[in-house]
Amino acid sequence: MADKKALAGITDDPDKFLELAEDARRQGFSNLDAIMPYPVHGFEEKLGLKKSWVPAAAKFMLLVGASLGLLFQFWTSAIDWPINVGGKPLFSWQAFVPIIFECGVLFAGITTFLSIMHLARLYPGRIPKMLSERLTDDQFALIIPMRTQVDREKIMKFFKCAGVENVQDIDS
Repeated sequence: MADKKALAGITDDPDKFLELAEDARRQGFSNLDAIMPYPVHGFEEKLGLKKSWVPAAAKFMLLVGASLGLLFQFWTSAIDWPINVGGKPLFSWQAFVPIIFECGVLFAGITTFLSIMHLARLYPGRIPKMLSERLTDDQFALIIPMRTQVDREKIMKFFKCAGVENVQDIDS
């Protein structure tokens, strides 16, 4: 797989960051990305980001985990090791609710963790390249992907016209 190249315009002001993202979309740039030290209200709309698939995957695995928890308890109490205790039914779902809940939460939590690690490309042994240490403190970066040298010049001109002084190359 070929390396993906992009340019990142770094700014200190969150309002300027949002304006920059809106202007970039207006100029026709697509597949925008961002690095922020904290969430900025409205950045999803300004960047044109699609809704994530992670919540849907977590909900699905919550149902799978709860179903497997119920199935396992039914199998152990009614089929594999039936014990008649005081004439109570072998399958009493009300007693199984805590385990059903915990199995659902376990599966959903593991799925969320693995999904986010996959989306962030944080695979074992991979060390992500950091543009600037201040991006986790007080700076914001708008990342615009480029395919050709003409794209690079167009993006550099855009950042220069927008007043962004700190522009860095990204190879991922």
